[in-house]
Order: sequence, then structure tokens, then C-alpha cells
Amino acid sequence: MTFKELGLAEPILKALETEGYTNPTPIQQQAIPILLKGKDLLGVAQTGTGKTAAFGIPILHHLYERISLSQNKRKVKALVVTPTRELAIQIGESFTAYGRHTGLKNTVIFGGVKQGKQVNALRGGVDIIIATPGRLLDLMNQGFITFRDLEFVVLDEADQMLDMGFIHDIKKIIAKLPPKRQSLFFSATMPKSIVELSRKMLGDFERVTIKPEQATAEKVEQGVYFVSKPNKPKLLVHLLKQRANDSVLVFSRTKHGANKIVKKLDQAGIRSAAIHGNKSQAARQKALGAFKDGKLKVLVATDIAARGIDVEELSLVVNYDLPNVSETYVHRIGRTGRASASGIAISFCDKEERPYLRDIEKLIKQEVPRMPEHQFVDEGDDQQQSEPRRRPQQRNSRPNPNKNRNRSGNSNFRGKNNRNTNKPKPRNSKSNNE
Repeated sequence: MTFKELGLAEPILKALETEGYTNPTPIQQQAIPILLKGKDLLGVAQTGTGKTAAFGIPILHHLYERISLSQNKRKVKALVVTPTRELAIQIGESFTAYGRHTGLKNTVIFGGVKQGKQVNALRGGVDIIIATPGRLLDLMNQGFITFRDLEFVVLDEADQMLDMGFIHDIKKIIAKLPPKRQSLFFSATMPKSIVELSRKMLGDFERVTIKPEQATAEKVEQGVYFVSKPNKPKLLVHLLKQRANDSVLVFSRTKHGANKIVKKLDQAGIRSAAIHGNKSQAARQKALGAFKDGKLKVLVATDIAARGIDVEELSLVVNYDLPNVSETYVHRIGRTGRASASGIAISFCDKEERPYLRDIEKLIKQEVPRMPEHQFVDEGDDQQQSEPRRRPQQRNSRPNPNKNRNRSGNSNFRGKNNRNTNKPKPRNSKSNNE
């Protein structure tokens, strides 16, 4: 299927062609026809599957078709609520790109900065608002935003918003929405709290589910190193020096941990930056901008701050700390396996993280390939000995640890340097992603 077969307005097809979009991703192929019919939608899909285009394209199509028949003053017709500033900015950029030939206007609303520019944009008239919950409520309470004319509402990354403590803000926002609207609800996971929230928001809806293991197993080469916690910094430095020209995203479980990793890398002469909730908006945007532009090769992030990172040439994801929620592992490694692209993800696992690894492997229904022993295992560390060297069930894209071993015990994770040499990179390698 191609985007042309979906019956989209010509200005949107023209913009998609400019972006290099030809074929919709699975969630786009399933969701867009439902939304073009005007039905509510519950989407269950991880980061990196193309959710933004899945809801953005049909909203732009509807608004363009209706506005072309009316010359009324611009009023807020669509609202997208999302958990982080970075993700809000990214979604705004996508709406601008997809709608560049429609004449529709959007603005992004988030906290951490003065509200003056955002208020001025609202006063000038906008069709679409992309917002984080806190600042959105602030401006609603001040009377700068009204939903009298709202026709479309999207709640994106709902599970992450609940994890961040936005549940009360979200309920207040939903209470202010007009009853007659098309509602879209997206979440990577569906715990009981998310199911209950979706019922409050959705009317007659259809459900689209993109299973996490599909994206994980097919597109991302994975490997795990067993390493003691004190030796994690040494192993990270070793790997980064081997891949000095690559763009690497390192995941830390905590904000404090992210800062410590940056400090350790700085001591080793490796320039990096951390982004997390305690960083100012200006600092986060500066670090993310430098990373996207290739000026900064290593970015250390917490899971919340990483939502919204969309880097076309991201070579490697490193799970410095394994997540204690299995689905988060899929989200993390999905930062490198974007849409039609492949990717590489390496995880560090210390003794306390073994249960997390078992839960992850249960979720993705495969064993993460074990990487060879390395030079940073302490003599008293029993992790290598206690972990049986099982031969992973190999797929064509799985790394073979035995090929990576040399006499000194060092190891090189294969993949990135050769993975694109035999085939040209498709134009839309970043295209359909969020």
C-alpha cells in the first residue's frame, strides 16, 4: 500500500513526497483509514513505529478539507497532549512538515520557559495546539485557550504521562473537552489505569495494536554484557573509544546516574551531555540539537527525557542500566531501529539486574545474545561464571558472539560499520517515524 491509495488531500501527498514517504508503516496503514472515517481510535504501539504520522496526517486531511470550505477566523480545532517538551516540539515539527502546503497553523505549548511567545502565537490564531499538560492547564485557566471549536484531540504516550504524575492534569483537561469530538488515545502499554483512562476519553472506538516484539526482533541487533556495577564506566569508555565516530545514545535509570556517567566520560576524554528532567529547557534543547547535528556524539538520557529523540543516523543505543519495566527496553532500543532502518543495542547487566533481563527476554520472546567475556570483569566477580553460556537462537540479523572474541579478551560488537555497505539507504529511513 502507498499513501496515494489512502485518498489523502493532494497538498498532504505533496508534503509526504517531499519528506520521502512512500509506504505507510503498519500502524499508519491500519490507523489512517479508521481516522479518515471519523472514528475514535485506541492505538497500542511503541516509540519508533510512526505514531505521529498515523494521527497527524488524517487530522491535517480533515482540517484542510473543512477549512477550504470556510473563511472563518482561525480557532483551535485540534489538540495533541504529550508528556515531554522534546516530544511536543518534535510533533510540532512533524505537523509543520506534513501540513506545509495546507495553510494550517500549529503552535507548541510547554513549560520551563516564559509564556509570552506562546500566548502571542495563540492570540494570532492557530488551528492545532501541541502541548504538555501543565502549561496547557495554566493557559486554559488564564483564559488564553478555549476548546469551544475543538474537533480532534490526541492523548499521546499516555502511559508515560501517568508515570510522570500527570493523571490529575489529564483528567482536568478531558473534563473541559467538548462532547462532540474525534478522540485518539495512544499508549505503549495498557495497564489497568490506562484502560480506565481510555474509557473516559473514547466513544465508539476501534483498536490498533503493534506488538513490541515485532519491531525488536526484526530490526535491532542486540547484545548483553555481564559486568559488575563498578566496572560499567570502564566498559562504556572502552566501547565508545572503539566507536569514536558513531552517534550513541546511553540510557541511565536515574537523573543522578546520568550526570555521573557524563562525569566519568569527561574524565576519559569523551565529550557527552545529559538530558533529564532537572536540566533547563535551554540546556536540554542545546544538547539535543548538538546531538542531532552530529556535533555531539554521545548523549546520556533518562527514559522520560528520551521521549521525542528522533535522530536519523543514531548508530547505537547502550542500556547502561537495564530498565525494571520490560516494555521500556523495547522503547529504548527502538530509538535506533526506526521505521525501515536497522539498529544496534547493547546492554550492561550487573548481578542485581538479572531478573530484569529475564523479564525482557520473556516479553520479546527471544534470548538477548550474550557478548564475549571482556577485560573489565573483576576476579571476585562471579557473574560470568554463574551465567551459563547458552547459544542464542540465531536469526539472520543476530550477532554471533564467538566471532567477536580475540586473544586479549576484548570484543568488538559488529554491525554498524558494515550494515549499510551493501545496500543504499532508503530515502524514507527516518520518514515515517515520530
